Amino acid sequence: LVTDLAANDFAVYEDGKQQQIFAFASGAEEVGPPLHIGVLLDVSGSQGLDLPFTQTAVIKFLMSLPEGVDATFIDFASVVRGARYEQGEFPRLFKRVRELTAGGETSLYDAIGLYLDGASEQDGRKVMVLYTDGGDTCSRLGLGKVMKMLKASDVTVYAIGSYGNLPISMQFPQRGQLASIAEATGGTAFFPFSVKDLDRIYEQVLGEVRAQYTIGYVSTNEKADGAWRKVKIKITRDDAKGLRVRARKGYYAPNGPQRP
Repeated sequence: LVTDLAANDFAVYEDGKQQQIFAFASGAEEVGPPLHIGVLLDVSGSQGLDLPFTQTAVIKFLMSLPEGVDATFIDFASVVRGARYEQGEFPRLFKRVRELTAGGETSLYDAIGLYLDGASEQDGRKVMVLYTDGGDTCSRLGLGKVMKMLKASDVTVYAIGSYGNLPISMQFPQRGQLASIAEATGGTAFFPFSVKDLDRIYEQVLGEVRAQYTIGYVSTNEKADGAWRKVKIKITRDDAKGLRVRARKGYYAPNGPQRP
């Protein structure tokens, strides 16, 4: 992870046209957009033996992010439950995490949808960390709808898929699906070999969050047609060869009257 880049080290292109950067912040800086954290935790029946370890890992992760202004915590099985906690309320959040029990099916897509609905009301950086050990089995939302919601959001997703207990024939499709969910937002997916790797994975996620850059520009395209606009970020620094940018692939333009 490279954390020492400046605004003039980047170039932003929308549908092939270069845009002027007017706002820039690094996750390594103390001053920047407020950080909102979302944690989604699978507590379905297959989590029975591993739940104590996943509970502890989630609490450690949240305790390691004092810069987060709040945390939205969602646990999901057959039922999805969520609430938002300010930093001062984290002891109450930790108590809730410790009291979780495993059972039921997996409403993965509904959990993502619930988080995205709430995150749309927040301003600043939004990071969603998702842990699951299986595929969706009972959501009302479908994958296509969830993918469209993710692309329309400004949330970055870091997904953790612990699929070691699944048959090999099921692991690869689930990995591909979870990777697509994360990559659609400029995030990434992790696949630990066992639940005991969770602490290490959450540390990697923490590093990713603190290495993010926030870049703002006003599009030169004034059409309010709701169309998908492709965004490409390039690094212009001389020693950029070998560096790889991971960012959102684009956004949906607004619908409505054209700007004056």
